[in-house]
Amino acid sequence: MIMTEKLILASGSPRRREILTMAGYRFTVLSPDADETAPGLSPAHLVQELSRRKAAATAALAGEGHVILSADTVVALDEKILGKPGDAAQAAQMLSMLSGRTHTVYTGFTISEGQHSVTRTVAAQVTMREITEAEINAYVATGSPLDKAGAYGIQEAAGMFVQSIEGDYYSIMGLPICPVSVLLRDAFGIVPVL
Repeated sequence: MIMTEKLILASGSPRRREILTMAGYRFTVLSPDADETAPGLSPAHLVQELSRRKAAATAALAGEGHVILSADTVVALDEKILGKPGDAAQAAQMLSMLSGRTHTVYTGFTISEGQHSVTRTVAAQVTMREITEAEINAYVATGSPLDKAGAYGIQEAAGMFVQSIEGDYYSIMGLPICPVSVLLRDAFGIVPVL
C-alpha cells in the first residue's frame, strides 16, 4: 500500500475517520494487527499501552516519513473495563449495567514520527438515565452495539440514553479532536486543510 499522505490514522474505526475528516485533515488509513491483551492495567494505562502498540505496528508497515495517529477507547464502570460485547446477550447485559449509573470513557491516543512519540489519555464521565428492558432490546436488535466499547455509540440512537456528560464528547466517540489537533500542530507541524 502506498501512503499518499504524511498523516496516517492507525485505526479501522469509522468514527475516528469521520472525526478526523470533519476536522479537515488529509490522511491515509492503515489498520494493522496489534496485540490487545494487557492484563492488570488500569483503564487509563490500558488505552495508552494499546494506542502505543497500534502506532508501533503501523510504523513498521508504513516506513519512515509519516506521522502516525492511533487511539484506543474503553468504557469502565467502577474501574471494570467493558470492552466490545461478544454477542447480543452480552451487549444487553452491559447496557443494563450502565443504566441509571455514571461510567468513565477513556480514550488514549499516540502520535508518533520516527523516534518522537507522545501519548495522552482523555477521560469523560457519562451518566445514563434508567433504560428500560424494551429500549435495550430494541437498540441491541439494530446490531449497532456489537462493535462498540461498552455496547453503545453516543452519536447513534443510544445517545437518547445519555443524561449528561462531563468532558470531551469526541473522546467518547473515540478521538478527542481538540487535544489531538493541538498536538499535531505544535509537536508535529500538521494542520488541517479547511
